[in-house]
Amino acid sequence: MPRRCRCGRRRRDNATSVSRGLLLFLSRRLLSALLFVIVVAASTFVLARLAPGDPTSELAMAGADASVIAAERTRLGLDRSLPAHLGAWAAAAARFDLGMSSRFGRPVRGLVLESAGNTAVLAAVALTLATIVGLPLGLLTGARPSGWLARLVTPLSIALVSCPPIVAALALLLLAASKGWLSASPGSLALPALALALPLAATIERLQSQATTDTMGSLDLVAAAARGVPPSRLVWIHAGRQSLRPVLGIYGLLIGGLFSGSLAVEWVTSWPGLGRLTYDALVHRDLFLVSGCALAGAVLIAIGNVAADVIRAAADPRVRA
Repeated sequence: MPRRCRCGRRRRDNATSVSRGLLLFLSRRLLSALLFVIVVAASTFVLARLAPGDPTSELAMAGADASVIAAERTRLGLDRSLPAHLGAWAAAAARFDLGMSSRFGRPVRGLVLESAGNTAVLAAVALTLATIVGLPLGLLTGARPSGWLARLVTPLSIALVSCPPIVAALALLLLAASKGWLSASPGSLALPALALALPLAATIERLQSQATTDTMGSLDLVAAAARGVPPSRLVWIHAGRQSLRPVLGIYGLLIGGLFSGSLAVEWVTSWPGLGRLTYDALVHRDLFLVSGCALAGAVLIAIGNVAADVIRAAADPRVRA
């Protein structure tokens, strides 16, 4: 009976230690994500403020009266010093007030939320497609690197990894215009999602293939094969579980690249996301809208990175240390 008590107490202590380690890991990641969002948003505001021109430049070019231009600069806060203007914007942003768009005459928060939702949907669909295609192909090509599937998939993956998403979008647009297999109409999800998913799936396939090849040569899998474990179970269960950990480690980087690549793809394919909104804000020197788009993009990247880190920590407890 005392032995059982000691075993039960040891299990409870281990569970408490794991929970505490996971909470500390999550707290560090959330703090890093918050710092990332603050730095990106503040840096974008400063750079946009220091860039040549401002929203009143069009008024000056149109020959507006000096008093009208001065009143507009006062309304936008451009007559303040940079530190004062940044502090006022940061205090308002903390209350979820991102100012008014000089381009659209609407609150920036509503514009950004609508576009950020569209970008999040596009990124989620592209990442899901890339994962569904890339992980199984990587397991198969890594388990049999000299097989016919590896000879077929490897050159194609290398070509797609070298292909920027905007090039893939242009190629798919040409295919849609000539063959009609995809819809090229504004707001169509299939074309921009494929343009982002294809290079990403190739990247995941290459990483998963290399990780699987390394795992298949490990001593525990060689011993499992010698004990008569079926090849399918050896690949899909044992090798898949072990090789997935290093691949999950770079998912945060993949998510960051996904959002950065989506900006150009959205503009080319007329997808109503943050990419097109950012382009309009930059062209018209809309300071508050540029800053709001950068803030929303940083939040999306931070959420994706935290989610990837949590999944990786759940799959590999060593990450929490």
